[in-house]
Amino acid sequence: MDIRQLDQGMAVAPQIALPDVAELAKAGFRAVICNRPDGEEPGQPAFAEIAQAAQAAGMAAHHIPIASGQLDLAAAERFARVLDETDGPVFAYCRSGTRSAMLWALSQAGRRPMGEILAATASAGYDLSPLAQLLGGLTRPAATG
Repeated sequence: MDIRQLDQGMAVAPQIALPDVAELAKAGFRAVICNRPDGEEPGQPAFAEIAQAAQAAGMAAHHIPIASGQLDLAAAERFARVLDETDGPVFAYCRSGTRSAMLWALSQAGRRPMGEILAATASAGYDLSPLAQLLGGLTRPAATG
């Protein structure tokens, strides 16, 4: 499993396997977010299977699917809510990790400096600099709680 840390409370990765869910729980993650639509690729575990494994491991599971190459601000809002409402680190995945990193970046726009967001994603191996203008124009309320 190729876990890439974005900050203390958020990590992303490419597609995970069912046994990885228990490992994520052991590593301290409290929630898992799947950003892949079911059936996007042959052999990919269905979200229901991931959710069942997460529940068995004591983690919350959230399905916020977006199609590859799409930008979905409503999904970014849902992603931000999961981060705000989860007491502990969150793990998200998609086919390569890029969609998950993008949703995290969008969820952080207006909460932290754009340079900090882009540096975090770049250090994790995701160049989101093409989103700089969009990120700079978004504002989000600060997390509460």
